[in-house]
Amino acid sequence: MDEVLRQEKKYLISLDRYYYLSRQFSRILMEDPHSSKDGYLVRSLYFDDIDDTDYEEKISGVEVRKKIRLRNYGPNSKSAKLELKQKQGQWQKKRSLTLDKSKSLRLIAGDYTALLECKSDFADECFGIMGMRCYRPKTVVSYTRKVFISKENETRVTFDHHIKGTEACFDIFSHDLVENPIFDPFMVVLEIKYNNFLLSYIKDIVQSCNESERAISKYCLGRPMLDNYYF
Repeated sequence: MDEVLRQEKKYLISLDRYYYLSRQFSRILMEDPHSSKDGYLVRSLYFDDIDDTDYEEKISGVEVRKKIRLRNYGPNSKSAKLELKQKQGQWQKKRSLTLDKSKSLRLIAGDYTALLECKSDFADECFGIMGMRCYRPKTVVSYTRKVFISKENETRVTFDHHIKGTEACFDIFSHDLVENPIFDPFMVVLEIKYNNFLLSYIKDIVQSCNESERAISKYCLGRPMLDNYYF
């Protein structure tokens, strides 16, 4: 199991501002080796219970809340990560477990007993939550992610663009997944993820955008049948 505890800031910027900031960050940060050109594909399958509790707690601004997702990096992935992300005030705690493709497909089909075969306390915890509260797949959200990293404070700067989604099919390994745009294609979600404090030279670049922080939720964007939540 991997565990990360950090703070996150999110901003909504225009596509032209994204290209400008990318050039700025490329001068002072390392580019993620998988993030050439405009970035790499990310696919996330979000789960929720029968009452959509995680969705409702997000749009209500509940301070202590969570979300569960299964994430891979496109149809050619050989595995996926089951992630439990918990928010407590300004801190985000993310725990994850890598599952092979066969176990991932069983989760997508609603067979959570695959987690019991992992011999992991974290997997057992997820099995308990998802089984007891009747979690089911709800939506798939895909996007292209450009990443810059700094070893200082384990800082990651990510740009997510061309955000698409579907509630019709949940197979994140499919080569034929039909998705529709669920967000303005000319807007980009900028996220700054860091430990302890935000480095001043990164903060200065972000502040040059003159944008306010936004509580953008990709999971909520992927639920168009509900009251869509952007900010």
